[in-house]
Amino acid sequence: MKIALLGNGRMGQTIAKFAKERNHEIVYILDKDKEVGTLNQAEVAINFSIPEAAVSNIKLALDLQIPVICGTTGWLEQYEEVTTYCKSKNTAFLYASNFSVGVNLFFKINQLVVKLMKSQSKEYTPRMQEIHHIHKLDAPSGTALTLAESLLDEKCFSEWELDGKTDKKLNIESVREGEVPGTHSITYQSQVDSISIQHEAFSRDGFALGAVIAAEWILNKKGIYSMQDVLNIS
Repeated sequence: MKIALLGNGRMGQTIAKFAKERNHEIVYILDKDKEVGTLNQAEVAINFSIPEAAVSNIKLALDLQIPVICGTTGWLEQYEEVTTYCKSKNTAFLYASNFSVGVNLFFKINQLVVKLMKSQSKEYTPRMQEIHHIHKLDAPSGTALTLAESLLDEKCFSEWELDGKTDKKLNIESVREGEVPGTHSITYQSQVDSISIQHEAFSRDGFALGAVIAAEWILNKKGIYSMQDVLNIS
């Protein structure tokens, strides 16, 4: 499979490593200070650019009917615009806030826990925490927002609040320290006990490998997809 990398930071370089290990070829790299290769040779594009470049990068590939895997967060106010554009180009697009197989299983576990705890909402108050490395630009993380969506969808809260101090909104605490790849936890606390679920990444390898797996899966498909489709857990 011939891959275009849109964004060549630490994640892009890790993706390139896994792609080559799985016998794929990087035929195009686009980054803020370089452009190498030819985009129209690619069979699929993987975008891990900065948020400001995400939409233009995605459309650049979609214009050539190249399916796009996108893991950049911080641009989702334009998500509907991008998916509509993708459909108009008759190709495929897959966005995930996190491509780790373990994290996507964690998303499903979280959905189940939310449904179970909804009946106990007067007794238990949920709070979230995400911890990432000091280089991460957005807060809260895209993964935290995906986890929060389950609570909002079940109307446990009407909205979330970053580092909030009240129980009226879902509190998401964002911590930036060292080189932490990513730890996400949700705790339900009552007057007498607490229940927690947590996912801890040991490295970025799981994110990068998941993106390559998604790229392999989306080849020759049309439409809008998620990692739940890739893992058949929708």
